[in-house]
Amino acid sequence: MHVFLTIVLAVQMLTALGMIGLILIQHGKGADMGAAFGSGSSGSLFGASGSANFLSRTTAVLAGVFFVCTLALAYFGNLRPADSGSVLERAGAPAAVAAPAVSGAATIPGTTTPAAAASSVVLPPATPASGAAQIPTK
Repeated sequence: MHVFLTIVLAVQMLTALGMIGLILIQHGKGADMGAAFGSGSSGSLFGASGSANFLSRTTAVLAGVFFVCTLALAYFGNLRPADSGSVLERAGAPAAVAAPAVSGAATIPGTTTPAAAASSVVLPPATPASGAAQIPTK
């Protein structure tokens, strides 16, 4: 399944690049008016109107392939096992917050005793502070 998705993604990227190239090669409708009045640019590899038909049909085919690849990637991207939830659902039940064993001063040898170090454990606040308490004052 993973190989199939990789192939579909590669085909989609190649068709996107092909469409970009073909669209940039094509000339606008205003250029046809210049060719009708004897501009001289009508003599091309495909003839007077052959390039417009060939390039526009090729662009339409590449657009269809791109659309099908996009639908396939969207369909297979939404398939996942029933037991897996979203990232937010898995984050809903946070794990127990591990408090630091000792404060920074207690880790230096000879500064405090282990009993004093246990009493200097810093715990996070039980409830988050309100928005006004989080704004620093000058």
